[in-house]
Formats: sequence, structure tokens, C-alpha cells
Amino acid sequence: MDVLTYSLDYESKVPLYHQLYSFIKADIQSGSMPFSTKLPSKRKLSSYLRISQNTVQSAYNQLIEEGYIISKERKGYYVNKIDHLQNIYMQPDTSEDYNKRSKMEAKFDFSYHGVDKTTFPYAVWRKLMKETINECDPELLQLGDSLGYYRLRTVIAQYLHQSRGVNCNENQIIISSGTEVLYQTLIQLFDEDTIFGIENPGYEKLNQLFISNRANFKSINIDRNGMIPEEVYKSNANILCITPSHQFPSGEIMPINRRLQILNWANKEGGRYLIEDDYDSEFKYSTRPIPSLQSLDNNEKVIYMGSFSKSLSPTIRISYMVLPPHLMRRYNKNLSYILCPVPIFEQKVLYRFIQDGYFERHLNKMRNIYKKKREVLVKAITELNCGIQILGADAGLHLLIRIPNNMSEEQLIHSALRQGVRVYGISGYYFDKENIGVIPTIMLGYAEISEEEIVKAVKLLHKAWFE
Repeated sequence: MDVLTYSLDYESKVPLYHQLYSFIKADIQSGSMPFSTKLPSKRKLSSYLRISQNTVQSAYNQLIEEGYIISKERKGYYVNKIDHLQNIYMQPDTSEDYNKRSKMEAKFDFSYHGVDKTTFPYAVWRKLMKETINECDPELLQLGDSLGYYRLRTVIAQYLHQSRGVNCNENQIIISSGTEVLYQTLIQLFDEDTIFGIENPGYEKLNQLFISNRANFKSINIDRNGMIPEEVYKSNANILCITPSHQFPSGEIMPINRRLQILNWANKEGGRYLIEDDYDSEFKYSTRPIPSLQSLDNNEKVIYMGSFSKSLSPTIRISYMVLPPHLMRRYNKNLSYILCPVPIFEQKVLYRFIQDGYFERHLNKMRNIYKKKREVLVKAITELNCGIQILGADAGLHLLIRIPNNMSEEQLIHSALRQGVRVYGISGYYFDKENIGVIPTIMLGYAEISEEEIVKAVKLLHKAWFE
């Protein structure tokens, strides 16, 4: 090969030798320079490209080191034999772009993921963050307790006992960064042949989580009272994952009789346990929040989980798990190498937020706000007087509706979106699709949307579904 015609950018910040190296490398990878092709001499190439021989030598040296070319004494430089990668054309993934466009198209969004963005206690949180940054506090630069900040675990234990009736102490609590991480910890804690039972319909990430971790699981049908006992016994599950305080997505609360039935199932064999995910249990509007399932447990059968995603914000990735004493001993023996993934700084800020009484005041404020939003939503739907059925207990941050207009779930969602309103179907929460009801059910979350927007959005839903 006499010359290599490359357009080097002499004004670029990228060194000339690296530009030359990149051009030659690309030609070799593409096959434009096949095996055994002789490269121009340093003198000839430097003269042609108006660069120094040292620049050419640096580019050649880099190519030699990476195995693209070889140097033959007194003969020059030659393209080495390499296996070329097969280039497979991949269809561009436009799903993300579509989702972004869809989000932009929706003027009103009944999302169930977030919280009210206008009421987060920014001033208090900022104050506590500033006070927590203390150069005299050596704990900020240490790993700390693997279970989580001791004082935070202490105030969480006190809060759970007072608000949810949970019987525990700080040494039974593990702090982590999301319930998904806690579930992964439990998968490691139990034997490989353990079978987890999940609610059908239920939390959509659970089946994905168990599949990705190669854990055995069975979907178990629910009715208005929660997991059906007969289905539980047939499943051969060892551990049930349940949301008794406010089932997701049905919104129902498990009554005391069903709770006792599920507890009795767990008590019949030694290896059976219940994972109680206390999903948005703080928000019950007509009466006080009901006691946790864990508070009824006398045989160390209930593993209790909670987080601050709904009470504060999903971006505050702090969750916690209460293990029965004998499982805590197993955890300390087998999994003590797991370090708390939540930075000590954030744990200290949250500790102060709870300890100084800000958390309780914030919860009381949010209960009133969400209660009013739910009332506005129910009233707006009821006043349509078009036969829409409202489902779910007077609790949580979402409700379900059934629309008697013969539309499918997909049609309901798309027709609402055409009017600028985003709503959500619950079919995606069924692992076993055979149990999806005949009449489609739509979920409406009301945490992020304002009262004024709720009224406007419901009117648009009526236009989308009945006009």
C-alpha cells in the first residue's frame, strides 16, 4: 500500500497519532485492510500526511500493542490476522421514545408511583442535611453497622410499635435501599428449594425478581379478602409474599379472619413464613390504620417489610425489614458480609427527621391531603352517573374502577390517552392471565395529580368512554 489518505484534523484536541491510529484500526476492523496488507513506511506516510515520523511511529506502536499490525524486521509493517466480529443489524428500540412521547401527550396522569410533589418538606430536609454535615463526626467517613445506622433502626422500631403494633427491637431490623434488595436478601437466606407464593394479581416486579434470581415461586389467586387459603395449600409454597394492609393492586384490606387463617397455615409447618409488605399502610382515611399481621404473630412466622417511598418520596431509597429472632441469628451467621447500601449521611438525616417529630407531622399532613384527593376523585366519578363501579378500601394512594361500556382494557387506555389522560390497566399485574376478569379494571392513582386536575381529567374520561 503506497499511501493512506486520511483527513487529519490538525486543530483538534485529539492527538494526531491517536487520529491516525483510529483511522487505520477502523479500516482493519471493516476489512478494508485485509490480512497481510503492507502499511506505508513511516517516512512516506509522514511526508504524505504532513506529520512527523514520531507521530506515525506512535500510531503504529499502539496498533502493534493491540495486535492489529505486526512489525517484520527489515520489511516493514503488516496487517495481522484477526477474527472479524459479525455485524448484526439491530432494529432501533423506539419503545423508550414512544413512552416519552406518550408521557408528553398526556396532560393529566393518574400515576400510582409517585407522591404529591408540592408538599415535600424541603426546608426541614435542607436544614437537617446542613446540620448533619459535621466535620467533627467521624461516623460520616466510616462504614458503620452492616445492618444500618443504629439510631435509625431504634426510632424505626419505636415508630413501628406505636403505629403498626409491630413487636421488635432495633437488633431485628435491617436497613436497605428498596424492598427489591430485601427480597434478594431473603432469597439468599432461605434454601434453594424454597417456593415463594405471590399474589395474583400482585406487585409486578416480584415475579421478575424471582425469575432473575432463579428462585422458585407460584402465583396464588386472591379474592376480596386476600390470598385464598385453599389456593395457598394447593400451591405447596413455603413462604407467602402478601400485602394485607392494602393489597396491591386490588386496594382491599385483609380482614382478621383471613389473617388468622393465613397465620394458621404458617404455624402448621416449621419451614413456613409470611413476608408482610406493608404497602402504603400509613394512609387509611375512615379509621386508624389497622395493626400489622406481625402484631398477631406469636411463633416468629412473619417477616415485616416497609419503606419510606410512599410516606416521603420514592427517591429516598430507604427500606427496612424486621426479621424474627431466629431468622436474624441465621442472617448474622450466613449473610453478615452484606453491607448496608444506604449512605450513613442519608440515614442520619432520616433519623433526625423521625426523632425530632417532623415525620409524624408530615404523615398527618399527607393523610389529610390524600384523603381530600380521594374524596374529590370519588365524587367526580360518582357525579358522572354513568354506572362506573369504584373498587378498593378507603385507603392507599389509588383506587380501581370498572367501566360498563363494552370496551377492552386496551381500548379504555388508548381512548383516554387520545383525550390527554393517562390511566393504567391491571392486567399487567396478573402473572396467571387466566384469572383476569371479564370486565376490564382501570387503576387511578391520585397522589401526584392535584384536586383541580382530577376534576378536569374525570370529565375528559367521560368524553373518552361514553361520548
